[in-house]
Amino acid sequence: MMKILGDHFADRFRITILDLPGFGESDEPSSVWKVEDYSFMLEEFVKKLGIKKPIIIGHSFGGRIAIRYSSNNSIEKLVLFGSPCIRFEKELSTSVKILKKIKTLPGMNYIGEKMKKYIGSSDYKNASPIMRQVLVEVVNEDLSQFAREIEEPTLLIWGDHDEAVPVYEARELEKIMPDAALIVLPGSHYAYIENLPTVVTILNKFF
Repeated sequence: MMKILGDHFADRFRITILDLPGFGESDEPSSVWKVEDYSFMLEEFVKKLGIKKPIIIGHSFGGRIAIRYSSNNSIEKLVLFGSPCIRFEKELSTSVKILKKIKTLPGMNYIGEKMKKYIGSSDYKNASPIMRQVLVEVVNEDLSQFAREIEEPTLLIWGDHDEAVPVYEARELEKIMPDAALIVLPGSHYAYIENLPTVVTILNKFF
């Protein structure tokens, strides 16, 4: 999903695309990782490859890691696509409310865990048991404090119909970052793919 973007810049930059542990062809971690663990892994990865002041691009889950990494490491610039950062209290769906109620009943915790497979997000449903725990840990962490520490130029590119990370979250993220600008494009959580030529033009000017 990132290669179709990276290919457009291969003549100007060294492009490195990473399958995070637990995704793509990378083995999943042996324990439940948090955003901090993925960030430390990325630090070691960058050092191992001898990369200095990278331009970091992250989408969704990867964007969360990019925020944490960029707050504590030297980067050139940062680009985030549909990346949740600030934790907002959201209205629970009826199915989730029922699940939470079932899990409080004596002897029903096991059934509650089984039901998660049917009412969770597609990522959650398709994940292994350990990666489900990873997703819960990562999604529930508020990264506002780290976003505020990123002083390098940051570009936020969002889809106007992103249901996973609504645009209002991007607007709040733009407010708390020292040097960030938000561009809203027509599309979903994958607006950077749906508007690929436009995004390539924008990034060429940003870089």
